[in-house]
Amino acid sequence: MIRIERPVFWATAAGVVALDFITKRLAVASLSGFPRSVISDWLNLQLVYNPGAAFGIGVGQYSRVVFSALAIAALIVLGLMVRSTDESNHARLAALALICGGAFGNLIDRFISSRGVVDFIDVGIGTMRWPTFNIADTAVTCGAIVLAFVLSREGKEATVHEAPSS
Repeated sequence: MIRIERPVFWATAAGVVALDFITKRLAVASLSGFPRSVISDWLNLQLVYNPGAAFGIGVGQYSRVVFSALAIAALIVLGLMVRSTDESNHARLAALALICGGAFGNLIDRFISSRGVVDFIDVGIGTMRWPTFNIADTAVTCGAIVLAFVLSREGKEATVHEAPSS
């Protein structure tokens, strides 16, 4: 029987990729042309293609290639972090899975669409709007916050264990 190592990681990452892919396809199919209000002016669904990175940061005509290469490099580094993480460290594995799943989800868009990454979640009040984003972006952000907390806690625990006794 084949045993899947780090099932928390794989289940979470696969879930993020699947949810991101499905929601982006639904956005492309149903949001073309005009935004749809979900909760008053606070939450809208609006189809936007982002050829750059977060917040529309771009490097001109090479944005797609540059950000695809950066995502691949990040996935390699994150993969090494996953391999070095003990399987019992569920919080760290879940955080890494969110980041990897989100990065992979946006990478898929960069490969299949010359227009850019599909973004469709628009939040704000009136003219004060957050840049439009997607499920992958949400996963990367949440994963990064959790990972920062976990690594901070691990760093504090290591400092306590290494401190000389008086």
